[in-house]
Amino acid sequence: MKSGTEGRILQLVVVTGISSVVSQLLIIREFLSRFQGNEFVIALILFSWLVIGGFGTWASGLAGSRILPPDRTRLSLLTMLLAVLSPLTLLAVRVLRDVLFVTGSAVGFYATFGYILATIAPYCLLLGFVLPYSLFCARVLEPGFSGTRIYIADNIGDMSGGALFSFLLVFFATPMQALVIVNAALLASAFFLVPPGRRFRLALGLAAAVGIAGLTAMLWTETPSLQRPVGELVHYKESRYGRVEIFKNQGQHTLFLDGRPVFSDQNLVQAEESVHYPLSQLDTVEHVLLVSAEGGMMRQIRKYEPASVDYVEIDPAITRALFQYDMLRKIPGLNVIHQDARLFLSGSDKQYDAILVNLPEPETFQINRFFTIRFFAEARRHLTDNGIFSFHTNDPGNYISEIQGEKISILHQTASAHFSDLLMLPGQRLYFLCADRSLDTNIPAGLAEKNISTQFVRGYYTGNVTPDRIRQIKSRLQADAPVNTDYVPRLVGIMFSQWFAEFESTPAVFMGLLALGLAFYLLRSRSEEFVLFTTGAMTMGSEVLVIFAFQVFFGYIYFEIGLIVTVFLAGLLPGAVIGEYHRNIGRRLFILTDIVLIAAVAAFMAALWFAGDVLPESAFLLFGGIVSLACGIQFPVALHVGGRENPAAVRAFSADLIGAAVGTLAVSVVLMPYFGLIWTAAALIGMKTLSLTFVTVAYDT
Repeated sequence: MKSGTEGRILQLVVVTGISSVVSQLLIIREFLSRFQGNEFVIALILFSWLVIGGFGTWASGLAGSRILPPDRTRLSLLTMLLAVLSPLTLLAVRVLRDVLFVTGSAVGFYATFGYILATIAPYCLLLGFVLPYSLFCARVLEPGFSGTRIYIADNIGDMSGGALFSFLLVFFATPMQALVIVNAALLASAFFLVPPGRRFRLALGLAAAVGIAGLTAMLWTETPSLQRPVGELVHYKESRYGRVEIFKNQGQHTLFLDGRPVFSDQNLVQAEESVHYPLSQLDTVEHVLLVSAEGGMMRQIRKYEPASVDYVEIDPAITRALFQYDMLRKIPGLNVIHQDARLFLSGSDKQYDAILVNLPEPETFQINRFFTIRFFAEARRHLTDNGIFSFHTNDPGNYISEIQGEKISILHQTASAHFSDLLMLPGQRLYFLCADRSLDTNIPAGLAEKNISTQFVRGYYTGNVTPDRIRQIKSRLQADAPVNTDYVPRLVGIMFSQWFAEFESTPAVFMGLLALGLAFYLLRSRSEEFVLFTTGAMTMGSEVLVIFAFQVFFGYIYFEIGLIVTVFLAGLLPGAVIGEYHRNIGRRLFILTDIVLIAAVAAFMAALWFAGDVLPESAFLLFGGIVSLACGIQFPVALHVGGRENPAAVRAFSADLIGAAVGTLAVSVVLMPYFGLIWTAAALIGMKTLSLTFVTVAYDT
């Protein structure tokens, strides 16, 4: 190969990897903000990203030999276009949501999926095209250039991009600033790919200059693009946990967390209900624990003159904004704690008269942790003998659907495992009051006895909370309802089903089309492609599994979760080096690494089941390292077994991407919500066992 060209192509692949990972993470956060997203939305984004990237890779095999013959100048121009498309994609996700859908309205599954496909398709197609096209360009100059070297360079870029975002950019840059930084580097790398004196060098320089000007202009769109049709943006902060925005409309301030309205300074009814329903049950209120809060709650709590109020909110950016805009007021005895609430309780021995949980419905794995039998047990351990525990869900109204009845039944059954009396009171929400003593439904009488004044609860309670409504809710309870656990997050599955029910749709169409497409692809795949497909699914499936399990046992600790993602990327690099060195033993290495993957998942699940409470954080990282190392070994072996020609490389890259897409979707949307941790692991083991059997038979033949 001509001097320096090899290094410049590999450098371009590394920088492309950095840019793509940072872009992916920021675009995911943007979707979560605009669609009030959860793990299902994340799974749809990753699935779409990987599948479209797979199509781009497949297209490179066709266009790379006919329409766009491999050439460094073309590669440079394509990469420059990719650098500009990155911030444009984020801007499209941010702006078009309120153009295509009613502002503030919920969006159904299929509309969300279609929006994801439409907005990210141009970027992902080009991204999938560029990686194998880089290999083709290298092979024009050096026919024996190994595809593994491109794979290794891409892994270095991916790992670096993940670390750069998780530990630097998320703290010091807004989304658009971060994209400008990484894509300016990509533009520079693309420009220097073609040596001085070559044809079109001036044209490339002009293209790079236009790209830099475009990226710079994008910086001015950051705040204007965040404006909503209703209200004025008065506060904006990107924290490591999410986006915090405050909008002012007709004198009312509303705080949005990742696009979801969570606090308002004028929602007095919810503040009164959240506080007075539980606290009116107590003779004296000394110590109160708040897990998140409602706007105006502190003023209501102060009426009981508690000695201490511990307010737990994981994100300091939220509390600073709430106090700055007077949505919450500091009261005597208030102690603000910035920590995961489950982690805080597990490390504290303090007893409380009341624990009030003010969180959204359990539609994410993260929030579900506060509605499980494990958390309810932890809450009971921190209550005094006469203490009370409360939480809420959305009020089902006068008609309780089958799905809503199932959700209420699971919550009732789970809470009843640790509390002898449980009261369900409707209001603006459905409140669950839990205690180990008799509870009274006559809230106004309790308030009158304590001489506590309210604007709504004492005056309107009897009209809203009628005996008929309480009986109706109780009548929908299912005696055989299962409990919600950390290992089997049944409520997450219920919320997923409720999403479809709200829009009178079903996931069957999507799943059916996916199954048909997958069957068509697998029937046309070679043995080494099938191994890579299962390897991609195993890598992403295991990563989702580890992150979920880590949150269960350690809480939402941002740095450690970022470290897990980085470990899953980092293990691929040494694995690829080992696989390239030992590629001549071919299918035997496939068999060995499949056995390692099966054993690793089985051992990890056994460790969680029997010793999850005492398992150190290093065990999660070790498992991630083993899985990614074994998966990394298989890719260069597949390239060697499948042949060194360009079409074989395209098939290998595509198989890995499509497998990763299927693994992400299957684990996040189907296996974890409906079957839980252990059965998800069993499914991954079964898939890899099938791969092992397939390769063993092919090897013997």
